[in-house]
Amino acid sequence: GALLALSKPPGLPILGRPGDLSLDVLLPALRRRLGLSAELHVVKAPAREYSGIVLLSTCYHTTKKLQQFFTNARQRGQYPATYRAITVGVPAEVEGEICTGLCWQQQGDRAMVRGCWRAGGTGDAPGNAEGCALQVVPVPAPGRRSLARKDVKLTLTRYQVLSTMRGCALLQLQPKTAFPEQLQVHLTLLLCPALGDHEHSSHVGRVLGVPFLLTPDTAPTRTQVLDEELLSQLGLSPRQLHHLPLHIHLQELLLP
Repeated sequence: GALLALSKPPGLPILGRPGDLSLDVLLPALRRRLGLSAELHVVKAPAREYSGIVLLSTCYHTTKKLQQFFTNARQRGQYPATYRAITVGVPAEVEGEICTGLCWQQQGDRAMVRGCWRAGGTGDAPGNAEGCALQVVPVPAPGRRSLARKDVKLTLTRYQVLSTMRGCALLQLQPKTAFPEQLQVHLTLLLCPALGDHEHSSHVGRVLGVPFLLTPDTAPTRTQVLDEELLSQLGLSPRQLHHLPLHIHLQELLLP
């Protein structure tokens, strides 16, 4: 009917700056190729760094109805989106929930950016913070005032370990909330950053092989560090590591 599903590669943004390659720029060509009379609208899509399902619609009312369904489903305690992730490290428990506050924070400064994040499905950064060096940081015990002012958003992700091999794990992730970079931060709180996460993996340190959590202030962003055995399995050299994409994939969407 009105719906079309695509599989997006990692690194392709939904919306881009003028002149940049993005899904939005490609939609008119896709419409012509499929011979569709109506314009295509993005119903649901993973963040730029993620791969996986992009749900499109040729009907504006269908788009709005489904987007409201996803919002209502999370509010009812359902998990309409299911992701898969490969992690460096294996969680201590085979399943559980990660619940923490998240906020935007300027790198190298504790000043918070208030009320400017967009909670859409595309994982966009704050709308009025373009050009600023910002990062998403956890707030383990947010106060009522910060939550009321929306300085901090309380976030929750349910996870399950599906398989493990040689110090890595395949996880199923079901976020109940929507916040940019939520899944990456939650995986670091499990001490198991996603493979290819060059933004948050530095927040997990190791001493004698035992992982521990570092604060963002003490762990600057850098290319993910992998041991020689894993590099060999991936067929990568240390110089090629920065090309390794983020291994988080939107696998399934629940529709009414």
